[in-house]
Amino acid sequence: MCYLFVPESSAHCAAAVGDGSGQDFFSTWVGTYNPLYYYLVGWPSLIFDNAAVGVYAMRIVSALLGSVLLAWAFQAGVSARSNRWMPLGLAFVATPMVLYFVGSVNPNGVEIASAAALWIALLRLLERHRVPASAIDSLLPTRYLWTIVTVASILLVNARAVGPLWLITIVLTCCIAAGWGPTKALFLRGASYPWLGAIAAGSLFAGIWTLATGALGGQAGESDAPLVGGSALAGITAMLRRTGEWVQQAVGFFGWLDTPLPNEAYILLYVVLGVLVLLALAATDRRSMWVMIGVIALAILLPAIVQGVQVSRTGLIWQGRYGIFLYLAIPIFAAWVLSGPAGDRLRFLSPRMNWIGLGLLAAYGSFAFLWVMRRYVTGTAQPFAEMFANPVWQPPLGWLPLVLAYAAVSVAFVVWAGRLAAHPIDSEPPAVAAASRG
Repeated sequence: MCYLFVPESSAHCAAAVGDGSGQDFFSTWVGTYNPLYYYLVGWPSLIFDNAAVGVYAMRIVSALLGSVLLAWAFQAGVSARSNRWMPLGLAFVATPMVLYFVGSVNPNGVEIASAAALWIALLRLLERHRVPASAIDSLLPTRYLWTIVTVASILLVNARAVGPLWLITIVLTCCIAAGWGPTKALFLRGASYPWLGAIAAGSLFAGIWTLATGALGGQAGESDAPLVGGSALAGITAMLRRTGEWVQQAVGFFGWLDTPLPNEAYILLYVVLGVLVLLALAATDRRSMWVMIGVIALAILLPAIVQGVQVSRTGLIWQGRYGIFLYLAIPIFAAWVLSGPAGDRLRFLSPRMNWIGLGLLAAYGSFAFLWVMRRYVTGTAQPFAEMFANPVWQPPLGWLPLVLAYAAVSVAFVVWAGRLAAHPIDSEPPAVAAASRG
């Protein structure tokens, strides 16, 4: 605990994992949490005797699980007849805070990744139920989309105690955005029911576990958090007033909320998001505009309501990371409406905007990675040069190879995603597109 909330101090004072200086038990409320995530990522700790190796192994398994879900999100997004803006919108699922939690032993990571996959895969699945059939956009088989939706739904609903609410929120939002016709066709089709049954079974397990263990928590004391015993209105008001703080925490506030980025760095991400959202609001049709307004309102109001109604019992304990899955919906839906017929007037802009936006997001992510490394290697009070001259703490492999690797992968991602945007599927000749669908 020596360096927590002391960003000027490096991590060199911390005890090494497994050095025998700690205790062999710990009393924690996490013991009542849904066990699914912990079974999926915790098994390496049963294999390795070395505690440090076991911790890294669990983090790697968590990262692999999250990577599959994020890859599914990207695949479902770009594998469609209209995907001109999707590479840029989906690049937000690879921003620093998402990767930060996906690479940790924390159910928040799989919650974010599964929600990202569900947002876009469900939209694509609903598109496949449009009538007439010629309007189908997705090039992925229906069964494959159902697989993504089912796995993501079960993981999301079991990630945390509020998972069932998050699942209902995503399903309702996607159905409203897609319209009554595709929604009705999906739920009336007999082939949908085995998949819906699997999701229902996973949701039932989550509900039973939460009710049986009291995982939603008991009554907090007045000293545990602000507003314990306060009214719902007071909680909602406090949440709305701190919306900017939650957004900052969601886009780049690391450590134990003790390592923010310089204010100038956030501009890189905000500019990309702002342009994408403004284009979706101003240059599409009225229905798309209202979809975007609804998604933005949902991302702001739902956390306030959820925390507000619980504030008397729990106090104000919300953190921005809890709402990341909602914030990701904003660029995803913006890219989705711009890639559809409503955004045809801006299709000429998409290749250049994708390159610029992807480049800015990669620069933001690489700088954030370097900044957080600096915080642990030397502390933020020291100049960057001290990272070379006197690195008092080092991660495995060393900070410099990791920073260079992060930057190299970011550049490769920009090139790959930018090429997808520069040569979208809907620019192919009809014969080629038909062959691709076959």
